[in-house]
Amino acid sequence: MGPVKNSNSATRSARVEEMRRAERARERRNRILTVAASVVVVAGLVVGGVVLVRSQSDSGGSGKKDTAASGDAKNAKNSAGDSGHFTTGEDGVQTWSGKLSRTHVTTGVTYPMHPPVGGNHNPVWLDCNGTVYDKPVHDENAVHALEHGAVWVTYTGAADKADVSALAAKVKRTPYSLMSPYEKQDAPLILSAWGHQVTVKSAKDPEVDKFFAAYVQGEQTPEPGASCTGGVMR
Repeated sequence: MGPVKNSNSATRSARVEEMRRAERARERRNRILTVAASVVVVAGLVVGGVVLVRSQSDSGGSGKKDTAASGDAKNAKNSAGDSGHFTTGEDGVQTWSGKLSRTHVTTGVTYPMHPPVGGNHNPVWLDCNGTVYDKPVHDENAVHALEHGAVWVTYTGAADKADVSALAAKVKRTPYSLMSPYEKQDAPLILSAWGHQVTVKSAKDPEVDKFFAAYVQGEQTPEPGASCTGGVMR
């Protein structure tokens, strides 16, 4: 019986030792999991803190930008931010030789030319998908449409009604173009694009087709392919 008892005792001791090893292994796993969880929590707190700081920083930066813009907007009329002058080519097209700013502003802008061919402008563009307006539009929205590559046809009360009708028909079938009355200009009929402008004698003036061909989504366009719909509607 002695050997049997010893055998049973050894087996029991081995089983106990195995259980102890398993318990130690379980404790090690738990410690590892606890440490890992702590690391994740700390990392999350750090990342969250960084995101919060950046968010506050960005908000502060945006606030500063908005404040600056608001500061500019305190003036009844903003500067267009333009420098330069027109030079006239052999074809009669006037090209602005200097800088045309592109800052978005929410107030009126004083432009150095009429109609304007660029400069600071409203954040919302004027619909220019072959759109004909029967009333004057805001320069600041129209300039944004020019930035998108549109040609803007304008006319005064001195323009021949037949010419106005013919140009309106052309605009209506030409995406990236628009038309509106404009009494402040020096000639009855004027076509404008970003940085370019031409006076035409009539709707049959050869320069009309040339100007449309050259400047509707032309090389002068600061934002080619930008939308001409979804802006300020009629």
